[in-house]
Amino acid sequence: MPNSLMYEEDMFVVLETGEPEQFLSSAELMEKLKSILSDRQDNLPRDLQNIVGVEAQVKRLLDTSCDLDMGPDRYLQWYVVRLEK
Repeated sequence: MPNSLMYEEDMFVVLETGEPEQFLSSAELMEKLKSILSDRQDNLPRDLQNIVGVEAQVKRLLDTSCDLDMGPDRYLQWYVVRLEK
């Protein structure tokens, strides 16, 4: 039986072009993604185009993906990490 700790998403490591890795809480990552998606409403990934509202788009992105296409030679990726044993 899987341990419920496997499904907790308290912290994320975020990798972004030209930036050092960052550790962000769920709330911080959500705010970062909201900011990015707010500016890209006319250029959303296909799976987000039919979702109304930035918050719903961010939730869908967090539930189904671990990266966002930022354009040529750019990336934004996030991975759940557990900082304590």
